[in-house]
Amino acid sequence: MAAMHEIDYKIFGDDMQFVEVELDPSEATVAEAGGMMYMEDGIAMETIFGDGSKQSQTGGLVGALMGAGRRLLTGESLFMTVFANQTQGKRKVAFAAPYPGKIIPVHLAELGGEINAQKDSFLAAAKGVSIGIAFQKRLGVGLFGGEGFIMERLTGDGWAFLHAGGTIEIRELAAGELLRVDTGCIVALARTVDYDIEAVRGVKSWIFGGEGLFFATLKGPGRVWLQSLPLSRLAGRIFAAAPQRGGRKEEGSILGTLGNILDGSE
Repeated sequence: MAAMHEIDYKIFGDDMQFVEVELDPSEATVAEAGGMMYMEDGIAMETIFGDGSKQSQTGGLVGALMGAGRRLLTGESLFMTVFANQTQGKRKVAFAAPYPGKIIPVHLAELGGEINAQKDSFLAAAKGVSIGIAFQKRLGVGLFGGEGFIMERLTGDGWAFLHAGGTIEIRELAAGELLRVDTGCIVALARTVDYDIEAVRGVKSWIFGGEGLFFATLKGPGRVWLQSLPLSRLAGRIFAAAPQRGGRKEEGSILGTLGNILDGSE
């Protein structure tokens, strides 16, 4: 396994957080392209092809292409950015969350060297952490799993930083303990947690319940991280509230549609 860079960090903010990473000489961190907030003088920034792990670099072109291909399947950019301290002193670089929520620091060595994370939750990690993909093995998960079908697999023994929307809930599931969750509310789970998809029972439940037809079942043992506000749910509400075709939308007013007709928007 690749040697991880031992980094120090500090998280700032409440609902719009950012993480500041302190790098010793020659230390580096890897992040999603566009996630950097600021960096001090002496830190070199390099855009790389693939996931930034040592394995993909030593594998040459084939290794880089495989790393990039894995990231493409998760819907992420083909490129990542490495921030390396090239000075003889400590330097800092910060990464900001892309939407309201919390930053979750996880030390992979304390979690068996591997976790599976929602594909849009990865923010940054110590150089050497490998960011691959984790396909869910069951057919039902693949057909109906929504956001949870293809997850990112983070492997290594260093720090990784995830971002989640809203409020974070961390659950330690005992062996055999079952938790049913909306698929979008899953942030990450330990590799020991069994993940499956279950259909909502009852016709009235899924027609009038306001939820999806399927939800995830998580069975312990292991740790799971949940979020109260998935990005997909936030985006859906914003889109639903936005005026359509240049019209206006008065919340809670019976004149909303009538007003659009009168002013020619409908």
